Amino acid sequence: MEKYTNLNKQYIDGAWKDGTENVVIDNLNPFSDVVIHSMNSAGHADVDEAFSAAKNASSAWADSNPLFKRDILLKAADILWRRKNEFIEWLALETGSTYIKAFVETQQARDILIEAASFPTRMHGTIQPSTIDGKESFIYRKPLGVIALISPWNFPLYLSMRTIAPSLGTGNTVVVKPATQSLVTGGTLIAKVLEEAGLPAGVLNVVIGKSDIIGDYFTGHPVSKMVSFTGSTPVGRGIGKIAGEQLKKSALELGGNNVFIVLDDADVDYAVEAAIFGRFLHQGQACISVNRIMIHDSLYEDFKEKFVAMAKELPHGDALDPVNIIGPVIDHKALQRILGVIARSQEAGAIVECGNLTENNILLPTVLSGVTETMPIFQEEIFGPAVGLVSFKDDDEAVTLANATDFGLSGAIHTKDVYRAMQLSKRIKTGMMHINDQTANDEIHAPFGGEKSSGTGRFGGNFILDELTTVQWVSVQYQTRQYPF
Repeated sequence: MEKYTNLNKQYIDGAWKDGTENVVIDNLNPFSDVVIHSMNSAGHADVDEAFSAAKNASSAWADSNPLFKRDILLKAADILWRRKNEFIEWLALETGSTYIKAFVETQQARDILIEAASFPTRMHGTIQPSTIDGKESFIYRKPLGVIALISPWNFPLYLSMRTIAPSLGTGNTVVVKPATQSLVTGGTLIAKVLEEAGLPAGVLNVVIGKSDIIGDYFTGHPVSKMVSFTGSTPVGRGIGKIAGEQLKKSALELGGNNVFIVLDDADVDYAVEAAIFGRFLHQGQACISVNRIMIHDSLYEDFKEKFVAMAKELPHGDALDPVNIIGPVIDHKALQRILGVIARSQEAGAIVECGNLTENNILLPTVLSGVTETMPIFQEEIFGPAVGLVSFKDDDEAVTLANATDFGLSGAIHTKDVYRAMQLSKRIKTGMMHINDQTANDEIHAPFGGEKSSGTGRFGGNFILDELTTVQWVSVQYQTRQYPF
């Protein structure tokens, strides 16, 4: 089986072509800063062509046999899994994904294709009685039409597929704008798989372009009926504003500042293991990563000692080496931003227990103690391999601190009293909470999404099916109706 080639192209209406802008995008390996390949950016003409192709293909795809759609998605899942080593290598090469992260992400992408393959036969409508004599009401579920997807660089394969596969399964067509740092794993690799699986031309289109050239134009394109975006909260606000002005639907999965709470009766050793995984998977570059670790006063020193010791032992280096747990952050700009958060938190009184050392774009696991509510490392989403430890005195203070940011995506609570944790969960304003686990959970059938500044809408199972469809009421008057005039 030969590896895919020509991955630095636009994919529009079933054809691979160069972008029309005379602006070059360099795809960099974040570990070495070596250029993997270059390509011309898409321009407005490419965006128009992609949305036109999606619109032209929309009716035929929506009306196609459910089993035809199902079989393409199942075949794509099979192809992806047979090529999993190719995908894992690309995730390491392009985004600095370590082997564990890349394997899990590839598996999730396969699984969402399989889940979405059931969607064509889950487009259920209803028949309802009418309050008017001799009438019957039919409620039909229909695809929206053309979906615009803007996907991120951190989990590009899965977070693109998380919208693409359900969109196709519900009869929509799609235009994708992947992040330029992950144009292959978030865009062209997926197009190659679906093309090989037999997806008709125009049903999926990939345009790769600089955001300052096509970003707003793509978001506001009049053909799309919905914008799906995963990324930062500031960018998401702008996308939501553009979508709202045009009365488009939007699903915005935005930033997280996720709390990990260790109550006074918790198993400290287990909590440390969970927090290490939840913070340092993919260098903490996930919206659902553990971001604030809050420990009861009575366990704080014990937890800190064990957590710091384990963080120091995590192997780091090139993500292509499967031994390494810590790879590079996405680029030098991101590294400098993270170091800035650490420095400002130190100035505010936080103590660096380990890390704060760099090797090229690698930041060694960094732990800060003595963190308080006002410090940057508490208030900001870190998106890197650094974390702050916070102490609290009782459950009420834990809830107050947990709710003390603008974010509300995920969380975790460790305790031997599950009912106590369930009651606390309901008091914390977050879209997801995981008891005796860590914050980085995503199951293809569960409602994934946040509250407050962490976004709108829900992914997963019937929840994303509802986001990607609309309903139409059709009533039938079987008996002659008597009108009052």
